[in-house]
Amino acid sequence: MLRFVLLGSSSSGNALLIFNETTHILIDNGFSYKRLALAMEQIGMSPDILDAVLITHEHTDHVRGLGVLSRRTEVPVFMTELCAEALPDYIGEIKNQVYFESGDTLHFNNLAVTSYAVSHDAADPVNYVVKCNNLSLGLATDFGHCSQLSKARLRGLNALIIESNYCPELLRQGPYPPKVQQRIRSRTGHLSNLDVQMLLEHIRHESLHLVILAHISRDNNNPELACTLAREALKGMEVHIEAAPSDRVSPIYEVKP
Repeated sequence: MLRFVLLGSSSSGNALLIFNETTHILIDNGFSYKRLALAMEQIGMSPDILDAVLITHEHTDHVRGLGVLSRRTEVPVFMTELCAEALPDYIGEIKNQVYFESGDTLHFNNLAVTSYAVSHDAADPVNYVVKCNNLSLGLATDFGHCSQLSKARLRGLNALIIESNYCPELLRQGPYPPKVQQRIRSRTGHLSNLDVQMLLEHIRHESLHLVILAHISRDNNNPELACTLAREALKGMEVHIEAAPSDRVSPIYEVKP
């Protein structure tokens, strides 16, 4: 069994809980300790059960509550050394900090978590692929260019969480100033609906059964449009495609072979 729940997926805070019968890992914590505890309480859990926290990059919406969480629970926190050096000062001391290098595989009981480098405006950003026996889940968020490495890591998975951040036309017409629009569109920015559509067309295969679209901009996108383009890419396949809620706890999803 391999399950996951997005506790939040937006610029106001990101946190992803992946778990099975024996192990619970949190990827990123852009929440205060109180908000994290309340979110986990909704699914009958608490921060005390975490076996590890893994960080993708040092932006505030991914690490806001990291220091307090580490000091209150002493859960091991895994990140690259460059990411740790770039953390905001307000994070404070992190108890039980563990470094890894991009590309390493970390083991937590019967979960194997492999990091891979991505292109984003951060110090040393990574994403992850999680495997448990014959099940596999990929995380593909917060990057602006889908490299050959990313495509290779995301190929052959059973489930995928991928950001579909913006619609190019809605971004162009939206409220953001040109400089911010350029950052979002850049190779170190975010993936558009069209980027996701092309990626899904490239990696589609019969064992991909679940695609969750995440980090959908409230100002520059809409979930229905993002899902429509993703479904077009996977037309004819038995795959469930759904947009994750941005600022509330998602359903619990199960990865199936």
